[in-house]
Amino acid sequence: MVEEKATARRIGEFALGDGADVDEAVEAARAAQPGWAALGAPERAAYLRKFAEYLAANYEALVEQSMRETGGVRSKAEDEVGTSIRQLEISVVQATGTAGDLLQPYKAGKLSMSRTVPLGVAGLITPWNYPMNLAMRAVAPALAFGNTVVLKPAELTPTIGGQVLAQAAQHAGLPPGVFNVVTGGPEAGKALAAHRGLDMLDFTGSRGVGETIQADGRDVRLELGGSNAFVILDDADLDLASACAMIASFEFQGQTCISASRHIVVREVADAYLEAVTRRAEALTVGDPLDDPDLGPLISEKQRDRLHGEIVEPSLARGARLVTGGKYEGLFYRPTVLTDVTPEMPAFREEIFGPVIPITVVDTEAEAIALTNGLPMLMNSVFTRDLMRGLTVAEQLKAGEVHVNDAHARHGAENQMAGFTKRQWIGLQRTPLALPEWATR
Repeated sequence: MVEEKATARRIGEFALGDGADVDEAVEAARAAQPGWAALGAPERAAYLRKFAEYLAANYEALVEQSMRETGGVRSKAEDEVGTSIRQLEISVVQATGTAGDLLQPYKAGKLSMSRTVPLGVAGLITPWNYPMNLAMRAVAPALAFGNTVVLKPAELTPTIGGQVLAQAAQHAGLPPGVFNVVTGGPEAGKALAAHRGLDMLDFTGSRGVGETIQADGRDVRLELGGSNAFVILDDADLDLASACAMIASFEFQGQTCISASRHIVVREVADAYLEAVTRRAEALTVGDPLDDPDLGPLISEKQRDRLHGEIVEPSLARGARLVTGGKYEGLFYRPTVLTDVTPEMPAFREEIFGPVIPITVVDTEAEAIALTNGLPMLMNSVFTRDLMRGLTVAEQLKAGEVHVNDAHARHGAENQMAGFTKRQWIGLQRTPLALPEWATR
């Protein structure tokens, strides 16, 4: 059953696929791949345009479905659907771009060239937080370069993350076997992750599962979790920093892999920063996304119980101080600010995945850098009025993406590229700059 997260009402259903369903999908993808790759690039691009046309024609319905199924507010849902359409448009350009390179001949009278060829059959396992977007950033370029795809969407968001895309593919008239969706739970996910009929596997999810997949030795693209840092130096613009903190830690209730999990603040400005973020957090509204609040519900009771019972309460028991929030009703969790958080507490060490700002105070810039680099992370932010200082600090942070005086990128970021470090992302972002993700020469 598919549930509306704000009300727990039934809004759909999905099949619980198993290993046999995965086998059938992979076999279909293998059978279809040579013919799909043999099409001219303009022919594949035409299919992708029709795919995008379906999403654009159903934009409002898809935005509402995203709000109901993920619990995200309207701006998040609009961003997700819009970004998915833009990814298809980008992939149309990719599909009709260069097919290789003319190389220097190795000797007189010879012609040397490279040719772009698809990898083959791509398996995709996607998460529940941005289910359509995180699927399409892989599906679109994979198809553009002549691969066929087997997608297993998250069990919590099977409609917006899978069934809708299957409908779009059907509307586009994609040949049978080119794009396959298998809904279900862990059984289907494990079967796809282990399937030897795949030529590559793209996984977005937890660090533990990702590292297990990586150890299998196959061609993989991984985006894993991390404890991202939000660093406030002693000369930071605190009004700007506190405004960005609302995005960095509270966007989609903090349930993204790029959310700021650790706010590391130099002591001289710690009290003022605490006051600023607390004031902003207390002004935020929480409710049903259809009522246009600032924050919606968490994705599930399991996620809520992990947040409260394994991160917030144990950190308070170890000496952290609750400044605001820390309360919930159903899946609605109030924006929360903790201070006096130390590095041994769960609120510092764990990826939070909830609307919590944990503040850790340090004495120096060097200490802030050392604490930031001590844990796995995807991206960080640094706040300072001195741009060169910010860039100098950014260069010392071991993350694939660092923002100076800003929160993480969202709208219009499809042309950015990052190869994240500390085992959090292996491969490049799915952008026009990242052809090697889906083809080889």
